[in-house]
Amino acid sequence: MIRWAHRADGPAIVRYIHELAEYERLAHLCHAELARLDAHLFGPEPVCEALVAEQDGEVVGFALFFLAYSTFESGPYLWLEDLYVTPRARGHGHGKALLATLAAIARARGHQRVQWNVLDWNAPAIAFYESLGAQILPDWRTCRVAGEAIAALAAAAEAPPRA
Repeated sequence: MIRWAHRADGPAIVRYIHELAEYERLAHLCHAELARLDAHLFGPEPVCEALVAEQDGEVVGFALFFLAYSTFESGPYLWLEDLYVTPRARGHGHGKALLATLAAIARARGHQRVQWNVLDWNAPAIAFYESLGAQILPDWRTCRVAGEAIAALAAAAEAPPRA
């Protein structure tokens, strides 16, 4: 069963974020915290949304996403930040159901696409996504400015006030 995440699902989602970071060999970069996730998902001004997959009444996976914008299409789309199904629940269709539900949400909202990243070494995920019709964009690379680099870059300007 796929459903919208509830506040009570927060601990499971945070646990699975940490599991995903371990799998992706990025645990040293993972600082996911329940309080921050709760504020961003369920606070007065949510900045992201989440779906969960349930099996026998237990949350076994999630998809966390947010609104993005395409200048080329002059329209919004959904950015899938994380999709994860715990290993013991894989092979039951939860990943496909999460993605299909996300696609249905995008279509219902009038969005033309759902987009996400996949690590180039993650052959099982790439094969799974391609089996669902996803196109892997080989010419694109993700760019990131974070930590000391964002502090240094931001020091060169000030955020303008909103009118």
